[in-house]
Amino acid sequence: MTAVPTPAVLQASDLHKAYNGKPALKGVSVALRPGEMLALLGPNGAGKSTLLQLLTGLFTPDQGSITVLGHDMRAHPARALAGLGVVFQQSALDLDLSVMANLLFHTDLHGLPRKTAHERIAAQLAAIGLQDQAKAVVRSLSGGTRRKVELVRALLHAPRVLLMDEATVGLDPASRQQLLDTVRGLCRDQGLAVLWATHLIEEVKTADRLLLLHQGTVRFDGRIDDFMAAAEGPDFQTEVLKALQKPGL
Repeated sequence: MTAVPTPAVLQASDLHKAYNGKPALKGVSVALRPGEMLALLGPNGAGKSTLLQLLTGLFTPDQGSITVLGHDMRAHPARALAGLGVVFQQSALDLDLSVMANLLFHTDLHGLPRKTAHERIAAQLAAIGLQDQAKAVVRSLSGGTRRKVELVRALLHAPRVLLMDEATVGLDPASRQQLLDTVRGLCRDQGLAVLWATHLIEEVKTADRLLLLHQGTVRFDGRIDDFMAAAEGPDFQTEVLKALQKPGL
């Protein structure tokens, strides 16, 4: 008996977006399922940021559709966005407030009762090893720790989908790997669906699937094992670069 695919918790179909007449996305589609980590890889200017802007509702596509947990982003934006957690490339923390104050501000925005908010904050900080940092002022924290706080914040309203937009920019290799391992564990242990956008090829190897984006088009979408099976050589980084250098489709 053929296994029935798990329904996608995020589905984007045939997305087009242009700025001042210049196409940024040209028919991009993506599906994300529970427990799956999808690496969105592409060089600067590939369209990654535009795709994330559309998926987070910051902009609307010129053509195409986006649904989150079955809710259409155009028709029911509040319901769709409630299912998303986002860690942006640029930090959105208030550096002069404590970790707790930043997190409570987020839970207030989502209308969580204070008792529930404190319980979730305590649990998430403990899970990521930051239980002793609740009173610390964000400005005093390292870049890697700030990113962990942003990850905690993104999870407090219990989203089913997590979008990570170049979240390791500026981090040292050890902090970058620790963040990757933490997010991969969330996929494995909590069934969280993660879209991890990056321009760093070395960050892709722990993902389940690869979405290779170049000049607004999808060059590959599938399992990394399948990508390498169709490759000409054994080196992943070399094969990715070769795929990006192919003539436009």
